[in-house]
Amino acid sequence: MKVQDIMAHLEAKHPGESEYLQAVREVLESIEEVYNQHPEFEKAKIVERLVEPDRIFTFRVTWVDDKGEVQTNLGYRVQFNAALGAYKGGLRFHKAVNVSMLKFLGFEQIFKNSLTNLPLGGGKGGSDFDPVGKSDAEVMRFCQAFMYELWRNIGPDQDSPAGDVGVGGREIGYLYGAYKKLAREHSTGALTGKSYGWGGSLIRPEATGFGAIYYVERMLKEKKESLKGKKIALSGFGNVAWGAATKATELGAEVVAISGPDGVVEIKGGMDKKMIAYMLDLRASGKNIVEPFAKKFSKVSKFTAGKKAWSVKCDIACPCAFQNELDEKDAKQLIKNGVQYVAEVSNMGCQPGAIAAFQAAGIPFGPGKAVNAGGVATSGLEIAQNAAHYNWTSEEVDAKLHKIMNDIYDMCVQYGKEKDGSINYVKGANIAGFMRVANAMLAQGTI
Repeated sequence: MKVQDIMAHLEAKHPGESEYLQAVREVLESIEEVYNQHPEFEKAKIVERLVEPDRIFTFRVTWVDDKGEVQTNLGYRVQFNAALGAYKGGLRFHKAVNVSMLKFLGFEQIFKNSLTNLPLGGGKGGSDFDPVGKSDAEVMRFCQAFMYELWRNIGPDQDSPAGDVGVGGREIGYLYGAYKKLAREHSTGALTGKSYGWGGSLIRPEATGFGAIYYVERMLKEKKESLKGKKIALSGFGNVAWGAATKATELGAEVVAISGPDGVVEIKGGMDKKMIAYMLDLRASGKNIVEPFAKKFSKVSKFTAGKKAWSVKCDIACPCAFQNELDEKDAKQLIKNGVQYVAEVSNMGCQPGAIAAFQAAGIPFGPGKAVNAGGVATSGLEIAQNAAHYNWTSEEVDAKLHKIMNDIYDMCVQYGKEKDGSINYVKGANIAGFMRVANAMLAQGTI
């Protein structure tokens, strides 16, 4: 395999799909050396098959707003690869959603799911519907219309969507209600991220953030350091950032910044439990702004409009909001301010130039497909609980999540250890995730 040849072919077939092509290039550059040591992979054209989705569904979603006006959005589901199990990946409702975004997310999901060692394939979906500013009734009508088009193509043994940006517990509830009505079956494994009490798993909302901090904790231990007393900057203030803030504070770190589209809040001395709880109120408001946090906790926090979390001095930076949110300029500012570790909690949260800058500066960098795998891991545990008709306690789920994240970290070290003793976590995650999928594809034949 020659990466440049593969990429030239893909760029000609998928012009303008920059996010998808960026994700593919990162993986191929990481696995090239290992791939070429396995002629059986080349003979079976594993890479050529892996970089194209199994199928993509695109559909019109028509719904009626509170004013009685008919609205139309586009919906998508990318079923990317099922070598390891039924397709698994979130639904994203955001005005920027398009096919390229979902292909990149679905491609990343293949490797993330592989790293969990659970029987999960990779997929992703969503719509350009923006839930911000919409009433509960409007969100419900949209979700019902969306599911009317999707329901035949999902199910616990086929494809099990979950939440993502713009899709939380409320949306999953409406989506599942519509699925159950259309499918005429109470199959809770058809969607994950459900509320506890009707098929949901304890700590699922916190899981991505919890898992990320468990991974960061191992990165620090590698350097014989501890989270205690470390200053952490988080972007965003949704479930992921909330979970990360909760676990980081529990383990003795200080969360000194959170951010939103409107700006950044710097928190002197770090967050306490009341502040962390208020993050949920912020998200539930539907306004997608972070300034009210600073107003509520004005004695210890300061809001700066138009700035990112990376403007605040920190020891650890964790992008938790959106893809490509941290650019090379941000990276240089963080490096100048003395950042010691970076963990990409959002999918592809850092641009290639930023990653290169961190790696060139010798700053340990944890890639999203490994760092944020805790969410899908707990979704897999939720499916297992649904099948067994039994709910584990929060302590049991957390212990299983902690073990999965430790195992993921160990795989990244196994495949990412360089000759000089340093660890390339990006390379390690890509190779570890790829090998499991590639061997499964090889065993199952060319179909």
